Amino acid sequence: MASKEAQALRATYLQLREQVLGSGHPPTLEEQRAGMAMMGTMASEPRGVAISETYAGGVRAYWHDAEGGAMDRALLYVHGGGYVIGSPRSYERLCGHLAKTLGCRVLNVDYRLAPEHPHPAAVEDALSVYRWLLAQGYAAEHIAISGDSAGGGLTLATLIAIREAGLPQPAGAVPMSPWTDLEGTGESMISRAEVDLLVGKEGLVGMASAFLGPNGNWHDPLAAPLYADFTGVCPLYIQVGGDETLLDDSTRVAEKAKAAGVDVKLDVFPEMQHVFQASVGNMPEATDAVARIGEWLRPKLGLG
Repeated sequence: MASKEAQALRATYLQLREQVLGSGHPPTLEEQRAGMAMMGTMASEPRGVAISETYAGGVRAYWHDAEGGAMDRALLYVHGGGYVIGSPRSYERLCGHLAKTLGCRVLNVDYRLAPEHPHPAAVEDALSVYRWLLAQGYAAEHIAISGDSAGGGLTLATLIAIREAGLPQPAGAVPMSPWTDLEGTGESMISRAEVDLLVGKEGLVGMASAFLGPNGNWHDPLAAPLYADFTGVCPLYIQVGGDETLLDDSTRVAEKAKAAGVDVKLDVFPEMQHVFQASVGNMPEATDAVARIGEWLRPKLGLG
């Protein structure tokens, strides 16, 4: 059974949905982006984390450095928001908790958003940041990639782009509630529709249309990683909530990656909502999930 904290946060999820999707009349893009700021208040404030701005391969990003953390390891983080909303600011607290849990730097990337910058802008930016990290002297085996929702899909797409560019794979990747099927064809899109408080097919398809543009390919593996060939990709740890309409976006990708020979760990958290990890420090299930990320990723990065 979900914790009392998780049950109490249901009202927050509903409020976030109203802020982003609106009620009565559809919100403007500016209103949606402003409403997404609520995401940044769901986690507790991590102490002892310094934030500094940088430009990584021409892409604005923010370092999150926890006291005593390793400076020669890095987690590249790409935020969620359907590729049209969201920002590093909305994920400052989550990235701070990740920096503390991992014991290394987290680079929170401000990639370009649609519709101003449709696909492939986001994956181009993520690949540029990865190239920049390598050029800065970070060894590929000392880099990991993570992201949530659209950022989870972007995490997977970036791994494919890295492989196609002939670059070495990172040590591991952690997609959280990844959006991998832009058309919403998974069975969970129907079976979880009544319990998912944030995500519905209509909203997803609208964001996908803005992301792809009028002539976009809905099956492009760099936009919809469900259709990717995962051969040669680094180990994956996928986390997803059991009450998500996007549950099948995770389970199907996990099956496909395993079939391609990838080392895959999949955790489905019962009764959890979309990107529940954003409540780390304020909800035990989220705190546990972030701790599991640390336990899985630290050895791969060579951290104790």
